[in-house]
Amino acid sequence: MKVTEKDVAYVADLDNLELTAQERERMLRDLNSILDHIDQLNELDTSQVPPMTQVSAIPNFDASREDILDGLRKSLLHNAAIENAPNSDGTFFRVPKVIER
Repeated sequence: MKVTEKDVAYVADLDNLELTAQERERMLRDLNSILDHIDQLNELDTSQVPPMTQVSAIPNFDASREDILDGLRKSLLHNAAIENAPNSDGTFFRVPKVIER
């Protein structure tokens, strides 16, 4: 599947991006290059590759490292964050609208 100029224009419009002709051309080339690379990866035979036994949401997470665990434990609790917020509804932060269409 190839990305077309129409696809790039559509996504740019969704993101409110004003791309120049050169930027659209580069984006088209880059996206198609990424898809070509994925196609190459899909051609690889991975039938002999064993599945991963453990997956972590944190890259390179090692549960035995105390410094990482200490860092995770020092996170600010949700209630404390809301209490210190200048404006909230008790569950979420309220922020001024900055994007208008």
